[in-house]
Amino acid sequence: MSTQHIVCPHCQTVNRLAAERLTQHPRCGQCKEPLFTGHPLELTGRDFQQHITRNDIPVVVDFWAAWCGPCKMMAPAYAQAAAALEPKVRLAKLNTEQEQGVAAQFTIRSIPTLVIFKAGREIDRKSGAMSTADIVRWINSRI
Repeated sequence: MSTQHIVCPHCQTVNRLAAERLTQHPRCGQCKEPLFTGHPLELTGRDFQQHITRNDIPVVVDFWAAWCGPCKMMAPAYAQAAAALEPKVRLAKLNTEQEQGVAAQFTIRSIPTLVIFKAGREIDRKSGAMSTADIVRWINSRI
């Protein structure tokens, strides 16, 4: 029986689960909240590394900003993609205006930019707004 480490989106606790339990609506052992919400997780500079390095499932981060028109246009599609892809992938968002240090660390030059992380390493990235189908197709083709 294989296990997966999943970071709680509410309290940041790392949970160890049997892989087959991922689809059974697991809850955090610490705070008892759902480990998967079907919505993108809002990351900050404080919890970014925890989610990128400690989740055994891939984490896709949407680097965005509130003033960005294409970011606003893509937000509903990204939310729908989160609902479609969890629990095999965690989708998250990072506001580049509020977290400029993280954006600089990953050399984010245009937004929106989606970056796929696995085990703390960048696997792939894609810039520009996409539809739900394009987001899901791109992520599935890379993981």
